[in-house]
Amino acid sequence: MNIRYLFLLLLLLFSCVSFSQNSDFPSAKVDSIVNSIQIPIFPSFTVDVVKLGAKGDSITDNKKVFDKAMALCKKNNGGTIIVPKGIYKINGPIHFVSNVNLRIEKGAKIKFSDNPKDYLPLVLTSWEGTILYNYSPLIYANTCNNIAITGEGTIDGEGGKIWKTFKVKEGAGKNLSREMNHTNAPIENRKFGEGYFLRPQMIQFLNCKNILVENIRIENSPFWCLHLLKSQSITIRGISYKSLNHNNDGIDPEYAKDVLIENVNFDNGDDNVAIKAGRDHEGRANTATPSENIVIRNCNFKGLHGVVIGSEMSAGVQNVFVENCKTAGYLKRGIYLKTNADRGGYIKNIFVRNIQLDQVEDCLYITANYHGEGKGYQSDISNVHFSNISCNKASESGIVIQGFTDKKIQNISLKNIEIKEAKNALSNENAENVLISDVFIGHKATVPTAVSKN
Repeated sequence: MNIRYLFLLLLLLFSCVSFSQNSDFPSAKVDSIVNSIQIPIFPSFTVDVVKLGAKGDSITDNKKVFDKAMALCKKNNGGTIIVPKGIYKINGPIHFVSNVNLRIEKGAKIKFSDNPKDYLPLVLTSWEGTILYNYSPLIYANTCNNIAITGEGTIDGEGGKIWKTFKVKEGAGKNLSREMNHTNAPIENRKFGEGYFLRPQMIQFLNCKNILVENIRIENSPFWCLHLLKSQSITIRGISYKSLNHNNDGIDPEYAKDVLIENVNFDNGDDNVAIKAGRDHEGRANTATPSENIVIRNCNFKGLHGVVIGSEMSAGVQNVFVENCKTAGYLKRGIYLKTNADRGGYIKNIFVRNIQLDQVEDCLYITANYHGEGKGYQSDISNVHFSNISCNKASESGIVIQGFTDKKIQNISLKNIEIKEAKNALSNENAENVLISDVFIGHKATVPTAVSKN
């Protein structure tokens, strides 16, 4: 063996060992992120909406009462708005101010109207990765600090009637928003609302910091349920869902930083958690604010997909940690990383461990060619680590990795994975440095059989 060959062999061995060591789940990093997140603290001022004149009879419009409660909190530099037992109809959005906790008590339900005109005037928001002006989200906070939605009550978005009809009519608005994204149209000119059919999010926090959403139930959203947009220091815990309309993603962190999602019971008509970071040209212009430092743990998944990254991720997604989660029902895909040649950006430093899946279509799926769309802006996907994952059945594929010949996916580790049944076991194309250890798809092989005797 010549010296040059020996040197190359040692270099390859060293790189593989280093990558293997770095693929261990970084618990210390997770602890650091969680410890950096601040739980909001509120002034002692409280206001009970019933004492202000609200009626929980499911009929009376309480919009003005909730607006007054929020104004009183603003006057007192913050406080807690108490929503007692009852069904409170609100014909229009709730707009937060800073230092406010909206506490929806057990047996209380806030039920929003489904008249689109109630959600005018337009507000600054985002729609599928493009910043624009649209109908107000049903609960909306813009540039607020220290805000919360807590309690054991329910928020009902009434999304299954009028809003649901918008889906088949959204094409013109969706296409225009994407054209404005690609041509860098001034944001002040991106005005939608009436005449278009872009549904509003149920809850959106925009440019906010120190957020808590805890123990509430979310039902029947018009569009995405909980959108964490350009916000940071966020805790989402103990909430539950029953929201099965079109595009009812559970939680969408977008350009979000320092996020903890834990002990959530999902039941959604779309992705449970979908991590995003802007779309196409606009996203690539915002690389200073990727989605990063996101911890997802101890959750029960049910819906379309469990945890998704993309496909709107053009500013980049990094440092995502998923652990100790399981399914409570069918998922189309368990963990799904998706991008295409329109997006650019990157997905890196993704760690997933201790996941129990029941029946899925595909168990683990990484693709750089989502829908086969686009050209010129291929994404970087690297340093993705899966360990201790079980799945009872994949009706299609166990594990899929799809890169491009000229932009390969790099550094993928698959360790201690058992998929008991799969139509297709493993599809791995255009990927470099894929390490597989203790991976079983189908029946585990035992000792080889002996030669039969004649």
